[in-house]
Amino acid sequence: MVVIDINCDMGESFGNYTMGNDAAVMPYITSANIAGGFHAGDPHVMDETVALAAEHGVNVGIHPGLPDIMGFGRRTMDATPAEVRDYVVYQLGALRAVAECHDVTFQHVKPHGAMYSMLSESPDHARAVMEAILEVDDDLVYLATDSNIYEVTEEYDDLRAIFEGYVDLEYNADRSLIIEQEKDSRDPDLVAERFVDIATEGQVEAANGETIDVPAESICIHGDGPNPVELLEAIQDAADDHGIETAPLSEIA
Repeated sequence: MVVIDINCDMGESFGNYTMGNDAAVMPYITSANIAGGFHAGDPHVMDETVALAAEHGVNVGIHPGLPDIMGFGRRTMDATPAEVRDYVVYQLGALRAVAECHDVTFQHVKPHGAMYSMLSESPDHARAVMEAILEVDDDLVYLATDSNIYEVTEEYDDLRAIFEGYVDLEYNADRSLIIEQEKDSRDPDLVAERFVDIATEGQVEAANGETIDVPAESICIHGDGPNPVELLEAIQDAADDHGIETAPLSEIA
């Protein structure tokens, strides 16, 4: 039987600023990547988002970003491996405490934005973060967003890692993602087809028509797009039709 996780980036509101569709999306996912206050989120948003996850039986993980709220963590920063390590540990600790307050399983780490790009481009930065995760809790799962990072995770026998795929974004032939400046509505049928292809075959069609390998055990859906609930309902129907089970990362890794 095929089992796959469905994750979503959440808790990215801040103060009076609302981002995403967390309440509408949460019932359809199995893992929530929650911002830790550096690129988005704040203590109140973190608490509200974890409480929402508890209500729907969703496991949580930290979605750590660089300290750049104005740039939403997407701007490049000159940070050493040790500094990035500390950013991750700080945010991990904060969200883990909130999860304990709500008796929610804290299970994973998935870096955000420019931090993810930094780890993808620099094995030294990636190793610093991974080693810190092992020091904090070697049961935590590292959710690897691309093959460069996933290859580094394989250096560590004790690190639980899962490769992540995307169905609401296009891939280039080299497996890099095509990131749009503005999010448009996605075709639910196409997204559901990609979900089934990745879950059952570990492959998906790239933008140029080439079939590429995406051996993912977790699928990310962006909750801040125009129609995430419609996409998730289509995915749920496709999973039922093809006998695909969904489960949180902690049950897969």
